[in-house]
Amino acid sequence: MRIRTSTSEELPVLQDIERAAGLCFRDIGMDEVADDEPLSLEELSRYQRAGRAWVAVDDADRAMAYLITDPVDGNVHIEQISVHPDSARRGVGRALIDHIAGRAADDGVPALTLTTFVDVAWNAPYYAARCGFRTLTEAELTPGLREIRRCEAGHGLDRWPRVCMRRDVG
Repeated sequence: MRIRTSTSEELPVLQDIERAAGLCFRDIGMDEVADDEPLSLEELSRYQRAGRAWVAVDDADRAMAYLITDPVDGNVHIEQISVHPDSARRGVGRALIDHIAGRAADDGVPALTLTTFVDVAWNAPYYAARCGFRTLTEAELTPGLREIRRCEAGHGLDRWPRVCMRRDVG
C-alpha cells in the first residue's frame, strides 16, 4: 500500500469508494447515512487542487481509500475518510490517518480533529482505540468545530450521537 495525493482523474473513484463504504451503515439501521450522496466532483476537485485529498492505493495504483482535510482553527480537520469494504480491516484507514498526522507534525500543526458517530464501532470507538484520538469535552470545542457540528446538525446527523475528537501530533 502506498499513500499519495489524489489525481483529478480518480475523483469519480473517490465517490464510488464513499458510496461503497457507506453501505455498512444500512446494516446498523442508519439508512439515511448509507443513502447520503458523497461530495460532488466539483467539491472533491477543490480538495484535490488544494493538495488536501489523499488516497491509499494498491500495487496497481488503484485507490482503495481516501481522506480529505480542511484547516480548522490551526489544526488539520479530517473532513472525510472512506475505505472501500474490499480493503477494510487491513489498517488502510489508520495508515491514511498516520500519514496525515506525520504531515501535520512536519508542518508544525498541533493536532488532527474530526467529528464522528459515538455508537458506531468503526467510528469513535475505533478512532480512540486504534488511532490515538480522544473525545473533546464541550468546553474544548473551538469555534470552527462548533460551526462544523452546527452544519452537521442542520443536515440531520444529530439524529445519532456525535462527538468531536482530537489527536495531538506535535
